[in-house]
Amino acid sequence: MPRIAPLLLLLTLAASILLPTTSSADEPAQPEDTQAKLFEAFTNDMKDVALIGSFTIVGQENKGLKPERYEIKSVRKLDEGDLWVFNARIKYGDHDVQFPIPLEVKWAGKTPVITLDQTTIPGLGTFSSHVVIDGDKYAGTWMHGPVGGHLFGRIEKLEKAKAPAESSPN
Repeated sequence: MPRIAPLLLLLTLAASILLPTTSSADEPAQPEDTQAKLFEAFTNDMKDVALIGSFTIVGQENKGLKPERYEIKSVRKLDEGDLWVFNARIKYGDHDVQFPIPLEVKWAGKTPVITLDQTTIPGLGTFSSHVVIDGDKYAGTWMHGPVGGHLFGRIEKLEKAKAPAESSPN
């Protein structure tokens, strides 16, 4: 027994040195806290923005890039699952439509990925797409029936319409 006591003391000392201890002030944020912060940042980052860029069509890359523009007034997380409501204006080709649309947002770590899986957009058709939002840039892939390609561009804040200056009586 006397030889076991020094061994236990040595193991206890080694464990106290090798195993980190945390105090409540040093504890990492809980997943819910981190997720709530990501959701809040995404909501703020995607308010009054335009995604301005280009898309390609697989097999027609030699025909050049085609312009696209998506304006997002706001996004709001729904209570259940990964669905968010995007209040958006979509402009591409000769289409220009505005409406709220529920879209899935998946997270790759801290990076949001807007995901459509055979999602019907009224007046435009059925699409599948995966769009990564990375700071002030976006990039992804898309499919519309048998046609698909790539898309990419930048995210810019929309300028608020300035109220006309009030005239002052002279």
